[in-house]
Amino acid sequence: MKISVETVEKAKNGDKEAFGQIYDSISTDLYKLALFNLGNTYDAEDVVSETFVEAYKSIKSLRDLASFKPWIMRILYIRCKRKVSEYIKGRSNSDIEEFTDLCDEKTDMEKDISEKSTVMAALDKVSFEEREIVILYVIHGYTTKEISKILDMPHGTVSSKLHRTYAKLRKILTEKEDFNE
Repeated sequence: MKISVETVEKAKNGDKEAFGQIYDSISTDLYKLALFNLGNTYDAEDVVSETFVEAYKSIKSLRDLASFKPWIMRILYIRCKRKVSEYIKGRSNSDIEEFTDLCDEKTDMEKDISEKSTVMAALDKVSFEEREIVILYVIHGYTTKEISKILDMPHGTVSSKLHRTYAKLRKILTEKEDFNE
């Protein structure tokens, strides 16, 4: 769902109802991203809550109202990165069932879950930053320019990392197919 500049402006001026509308329109997207990156519901819920609290407190400093979504995604990205660094060595496996429940339903759910599990396992083999770029591009539909703003990274770096990560994932998935045959 698109967030109107008018709604962001109202929220920036202290309108709690407008901020609530923003929350309603993007909280699910933020949760999916956090769940995918953190691997469990509790941490994902915490990170999303912390993100909205920080956004609410600092929305007055937002200069470009049209850039609200990349701005809040950047806050979420930083919070996820901090959380991952807290438990990087003892990271738990992703809650695959919950993540697949949030994704689009298909008629052959068993095959869909298997495919998503395979892709998630492949994504788990690339770096956090690479995974984040792919998720923002593929799942959330951001352009590489928008991702560069969210991650505070040069556009060329995002583009090259995206293409290199695709190549890595293709290789990982091809090796898995060869192994299964």
